[in-house]
Amino acid sequence: MMVLYKNTGRVEHCRFNEITKYLSKGDLLVLNNTKVIPARLMGNRSSGASVELLLVEELGENHWKALVGSNARLVAGEEVCIENTITKVKLINRAEDGLWLVAFYRKYKARELLWQVGRMPLPPYIKRNKNNTLSSLDRERYQTVYARRRGAVAAPTAGLHFDAAMLGRLQDMGVDSAFVTLHVGAGTFQPVRVDDIREHRMHAEYLRVTPEVCGKINAAKKEGRRVVAVGTTVVRALETAAKSRDHLKTSLSPEARGVIEMGSGRVKPFEGETDIFIYPGYRFQIVDALLTNFHLPESTLLMLVCAFGGTENVLNAYRHAVKSKYRFYSYGDAMFVGR
Repeated sequence: MMVLYKNTGRVEHCRFNEITKYLSKGDLLVLNNTKVIPARLMGNRSSGASVELLLVEELGENHWKALVGSNARLVAGEEVCIENTITKVKLINRAEDGLWLVAFYRKYKARELLWQVGRMPLPPYIKRNKNNTLSSLDRERYQTVYARRRGAVAAPTAGLHFDAAMLGRLQDMGVDSAFVTLHVGAGTFQPVRVDDIREHRMHAEYLRVTPEVCGKINAAKKEGRRVVAVGTTVVRALETAAKSRDHLKTSLSPEARGVIEMGSGRVKPFEGETDIFIYPGYRFQIVDALLTNFHLPESTLLMLVCAFGGTENVLNAYRHAVKSKYRFYSYGDAMFVGR
């Protein structure tokens, strides 16, 4: 694990199990308890050609938005037979965001089908073939030990570093914990492809912050105790819950997105969608320290970390990481950013 002191830019190197040195009694550790669903389905067109579907967002019973991949041009109205089943999925039409609207036949429940034959939606840089024994292990390994609420199509990977024993050690030393739910969507990992980052649009993701969690966070802020976010999804969750009284999907102008005035440092219960995009210039209201992984260039995740730790500090830390051969991405090493 790399430790970055954002006030000075100083970098330290240690093992993750030494995180106890950087947390203190009274700190509030906030984690994302979303659970990844096996949302990747393999199938075939009537011609026999292979098709891959990644179910991204449930729109209603048996109706989803999906990323659909095929070597041949896909046509609205055609049906795809799902591998090893008699189930068919119909491609309805493309949505404005480029995803496909798909429908399963009514006699099949899509969510049950996923847990029967679906595969874990691993990032494309993690390769698995059909007979790879690791594929069956991914259902367990690509989940945090505290995953509870099904709905994500990508893991909140900072949480993968924790096991039950480590969480127990932190509890014993007086570190409190709280859980939010943000169902990570595929859009989180899409690169920014616009010259003006204020024009980038995040895909909306489901978020739930309960009154109980709000009480813990607000008490910690009032008492001067640190709120430590485990992962960028938790940062986005807590900063959304602190933003505004209506807590609906953001409707900020391009000029205002990402730059939110310092508020009261309090959160309110929230359940709905968030598309908050945090980049340098953002004024954090809730989060005091961040545990995260090392992210892809040009990603919204890296921009959030730069906003929190300071762009120059973070990019310098990344240079240290490359030189020291840290592992990047989902199954990679950890980075702790604090004062």
